[in-house]
Amino acid sequence: MNNQKLVRDFVVSNFLFGDDSSLEDDRSFLDSGIIDSTGILELITFLEQHFKIKVEPEETVPDNLDSVEKVAQFLVRKTTNQTPA
Repeated sequence: MNNQKLVRDFVVSNFLFGDDSSLEDDRSFLDSGIIDSTGILELITFLEQHFKIKVEPEETVPDNLDSVEKVAQFLVRKTTNQTPA
């Protein structure tokens, strides 16, 4: 399963109660009220646990986390630039 689908499935099941009919992949989570600031923290926890990454405080900006598409692109950058521990 690709990252975009995983993120989409997480958002649909945790914030939209399984109804994905109104979720476009480029739709702003914040502007549309899908996710609020607490929800962003839940999303970050999911990303860190599932993808084994660390989301740094300076990365918690709308350009990285405000839509399914933006989160998927952020994950590509994070996992591509990740150095082995």
